[in-house]
Amino acid sequence: MSILKTLRSCIAAAILLTLPVVAQAAPLKVVNVGAPASNCVYSTTCTITVNDSVGNIPLPGISGTARLQSRSFAGAAGAPAAGKFGFLYRVDLTQAIGNSTRPCVSTLKLDFGPLIKFSYVKDAPASDVYVITSGGIGTVGIASADKTGNIITFTFAKPVCAGSDSDKGETSYFFGLTGPAAPKAVTAQMQVVGGPLLDVPARVPTH
Repeated sequence: MSILKTLRSCIAAAILLTLPVVAQAAPLKVVNVGAPASNCVYSTTCTITVNDSVGNIPLPGISGTARLQSRSFAGAAGAPAAGKFGFLYRVDLTQAIGNSTRPCVSTLKLDFGPLIKFSYVKDAPASDVYVITSGGIGTVGIASADKTGNIITFTFAKPVCAGSDSDKGETSYFFGLTGPAAPKAVTAQMQVVGGPLLDVPARVPTH
């Protein structure tokens, strides 16, 4: 009888080993910061030279343009992030008008790869993600960010919505993080509230 139990245990263990491993989402630490002080992570003068690209968001039911702005810059010699690269993102629906309703987006998903923690607020613990809530543009922040493997999902504090005849569309704050390599083009994904998952051009660290 003990031999039979042992055999069953071995079979069960073998089955478990063949099952796919499901990666668990890890919450990232998000901190609100002010500009230009946040630039000091990347420059000893707290001044950075940026490279911008814009991906159109194919938001259904709008007139005008919905955009995802990707911004990247290199860490300068002597700065905490020397040799690394900063990445900032902004969802801009200020030029989009809903034709019958105001469509909104709730999340942004990026195949970002490895990221590097830094203290984006002076004398504060290191964080994964920073949101520029003062000294910049935007009105909508980040409620949470989660990482599963190479994929980071940013959830906005409230949906970012297109405008209407009487109200202007919204824009998120710039939110960013640091990677180990220069940028490359990728396809990000944005979730429409009550609608589809949309493919949007973006940039992330090469990995």
